[in-house]
Amino acid sequence: MAHTGGTRIQLCGRLVVRLDGARVEARLPGAKGRLLFGYLVLSRARRMTRDELLTAVYGDAASPEQSSSLSVLLSKLRAVVGSELLTGRSEIELVLARDAFVDIEAAFEGIHRAETHVTRGEWAEAWGPAGVAYHVASRPLLQGHDVPWLDEWQRRLEDIRVRGLESLARARLELGGPTLRQAEGCARQLIELAPYRETGHHILIEALERQGNVAEALRAYERLGVLLQDELGVEPSTHLQRVYRRLLGEAATTTA
Repeated sequence: MAHTGGTRIQLCGRLVVRLDGARVEARLPGAKGRLLFGYLVLSRARRMTRDELLTAVYGDAASPEQSSSLSVLLSKLRAVVGSELLTGRSEIELVLARDAFVDIEAAFEGIHRAETHVTRGEWAEAWGPAGVAYHVASRPLLQGHDVPWLDEWQRRLEDIRVRGLESLARARLELGGPTLRQAEGCARQLIELAPYRETGHHILIEALERQGNVAEALRAYERLGVLLQDELGVEPSTHLQRVYRRLLGEAATTTA
């Protein structure tokens, strides 16, 4: 996923803002300016009213004085990024270059591409975009800020993180050979992140079986069964039950 342009914005983890090849994040006007810039980037597909931006930066109880502060903040931000990028007066829009790289957008694009490749059985092609989605979504969005509108974005990123890890695990499982150990590791991470998501357990069981560790695969299934029974009062899916019966048959044959 190469981007050769000079605009690169990283909102997850350490904030990085490169415009026309120049780093400018240190010039953003304080914590509020960084928060405002982040909101503008995340909403850059549309124009935003000043009232919307006021609420995003100062909260629902914003005062008239803070409305003036927003105007100052926008002026300072426009001085940093340029009036050609931050356009409008009553309605504001951030207009980035067409080839601009924004990490959170790369995560959304990556998970879409990864899951498409997985659906098609294109395991080698799924690996890269799944990794991008997982690693971007594993970092905190606009760290240091705690505002209500970030919660929904964080939930969406957590979903991408889980799905990206699942795609990684699945691709490594199906590629087989030396990547089976990596599939096992990814599956164990997935189970920690989403213990009730059966796909993580399924991939772990399959990875253990393909490495010849049938007894460990059986134990992994039994741990899932206990978790579901104790917490939800249900059994594993019919598909996983079939896998379990197959493993029992393999174990019996090996013992015999």
